[in-house]
Amino acid sequence: MTDEQESAVQELPLMGAGDRLRVARETKRIDLEHVSAQTRIPIRHLESIEAGNFDSLPSRTYAIGFARSFAREVGLDDAEIAEEVRGELAEMQSHRAVLAAGMEPGDSAKLPSAGLAWFGAFAALLLAVGVLAFVGTYFGAGSGPGSLLADAGAGEDAPEAALATSTSPQDNPVNTAGQVVFTALEDGIWVRFYEYGGDSLLEKQMTNGERFELPTDANEPRINTGRPDAFAITVGGQSVPKLSDEPITLGDTPISAAALLARAELPDGSVSTPN
Repeated sequence: MTDEQESAVQELPLMGAGDRLRVARETKRIDLEHVSAQTRIPIRHLESIEAGNFDSLPSRTYAIGFARSFAREVGLDDAEIAEEVRGELAEMQSHRAVLAAGMEPGDSAKLPSAGLAWFGAFAALLLAVGVLAFVGTYFGAGSGPGSLLADAGAGEDAPEAALATSTSPQDNPVNTAGQVVFTALEDGIWVRFYEYGGDSLLEKQMTNGERFELPTDANEPRINTGRPDAFAITVGGQSVPKLSDEPITLGDTPISAAALLARAELPDGSVSTPN
């Protein structure tokens, strides 16, 4: 893109980041298929970016990262586009918060009156007193101190039994629909995350500490890497075993939350590959 063309794009004050990317692409006379092939971003995500529907992308990180790659491909300043996307996402989030509250900011007509507020507080207090009275009456009988003989009979095994109970897997089940996160433990770890059928989610060399959040709506996500031992994995914020404890080549390995949890339950920790 020439300096004149880029200046023309930037001088349109009412254009959002998506509009600027679309105009820049059309000015260079390239189609979305070309941009998708060069950036490895699915066409449906590129269409959402051009339409300004950044909140329809899997996450804020995807929206900003994809927009930056798109900008570089069509000759725009990727840092400037990323900043615009952050601003538009913040505005969308603020608008949703206002709608969720059911009122416009400063709309005093929708605020409860002082009298109604005091009545509600008094009613809540009466309800709390009634519940406490009911619980004390219904559960109070025979609820005195427990037998000391039972505690003494437990002996030295009591602490171990309590520990075993508190750490039982059933107490903290991992959510099979939880967010799957891969974290690189070393620098220069090549990996490809993709959906069943070939749509790429991420393909790069990750650096130490870099995270990848697997989209929750990904279609049968898979992984391809030669260093499965260099990734820590969590599902819903809880750690699960690595795909391998040694560097081996993995290809077309399922990494959905369900697949990772099913693999973790195998006695030998091997990878479970569903049909």
